[in-house]
Amino acid sequence: MSNLRNLLSDKSKPLVIPGVYEAIGASIAQKVGFKAMFQTGFGTSATLLGMPDYGFIGPTETVENARRICRAVSIPVIVDSDTGYGNALSVWKLVKELESAGAAGIFLEDQKWPKRCGHMSGKEVISKEEYAEKLQAALDARKSKDFIIVARTDARATEGLDAAIERGLYYKKIGADVIFVEAPKSVKEMKKIGQAIKAPLVANMIEGGATPIVSSSSLHKMGFKIILYPLSMLFANAFASMKILRELKKAGTTTSMKKSVVTFDQFNEIVNLKKFKNLEKRYVTKRKKR
Repeated sequence: MSNLRNLLSDKSKPLVIPGVYEAIGASIAQKVGFKAMFQTGFGTSATLLGMPDYGFIGPTETVENARRICRAVSIPVIVDSDTGYGNALSVWKLVKELESAGAAGIFLEDQKWPKRCGHMSGKEVISKEEYAEKLQAALDARKSKDFIIVARTDARATEGLDAAIERGLYYKKIGADVIFVEAPKSVKEMKKIGQAIKAPLVANMIEGGATPIVSSSSLHKMGFKIILYPLSMLFANAFASMKILRELKKAGTTTSMKKSVVTFDQFNEIVNLKKFKNLEKRYVTKRKKR
């Protein structure tokens, strides 16, 4: 598996990371050639529960989903761990479980629980001192220094950009590996973040979200290292599903959309059917020789 810390240390180019929420999507992201991926809490809540990113998932859903995704791929998976689902001890336990499940790192945010998507209204944040306890617990809990801790602040929406930057600097001082100031509202604000915080930074690119979509190369020049597209696959899959199901409901067949779906054989290639057929032959051969 590629080392996430090594990917972050390469200052020559940005690290573009897609969001995934289940094993098949993770497998596709790896086959396309991405070097790392992000397990999105928004997508996990939507696909496991059919509910919004509004504080409905907990540590069990997060860890179990991470275990399935990490088992399916061989590249680093960073897991959205929301607020850590409790106090500092809850965060400590969660980091232990996620690292054991194969995760390469976490995002840990400073919202009050129940949290909500960072691009939704109505957010609140805890004090930076209370968050510092959680962050320190995460740092203490990891077995390997290669397990990356991303400190996220949602204070831009509640206390303003300057306060959010101040929190980012404070979290960096405590020891966070990466800083994430969520939901800046303009390119000017993103530039200010990049100038103020000298650390690996996250730019969160959500289609239709609060932050303008900017090219990865431009964001890298501003000082951002991780360029995150957490919901692109989820939104694209939802669009494609709605389109084909509407056609099926209307026409009673999907014939007209044959070119809009992968073939049976193409899908079996994605899930590595050939690998398991060969494995099956290996054991069948042994059985027949007895």
